[in-house]
Amino acid sequence: MPTQGTNGIGGATKHLADHALAIAKLELKLAALELKKKAAALGVGVGLLVGAAVLALFALGFLLAAAAAGLATTVSTWLALLIVGVVLVLITAVLALMGRSSLQRGVPPVPEQAITEAKVTREAVKADGSRRTGS
Repeated sequence: MPTQGTNGIGGATKHLADHALAIAKLELKLAALELKKKAAALGVGVGLLVGAAVLALFALGFLLAAAAAGLATTVSTWLALLIVGVVLVLITAVLALMGRSSLQRGVPPVPEQAITEAKVTREAVKADGSRRTGS
């Protein structure tokens, strides 16, 4: 017998579904707010890192100029600049070769191990299913 304020099992089910929907909506709002907060923090962090990278580039330029000026006390200025330039070219070449090697290891960007595992799992499921139906 239905009690007052409810319409029996149907009413209770609708009430439960409404509450579940409300909770799901609130959880989605919470997730959206959390993502916005994290995105803002991420944006600030990226901006600060870009600023630090620009200053690091300037600092590197000053340090290289100081190295050339230091060398210029023992050799001609043009020779000091040439030495620093050649060292930079050598470092650049080594980094480029290392980068190319790393890129070649990453190409093609296909998760080969995951694909292999998925195939093995699929075969195992097929084999397990055929044993049960065949028994």
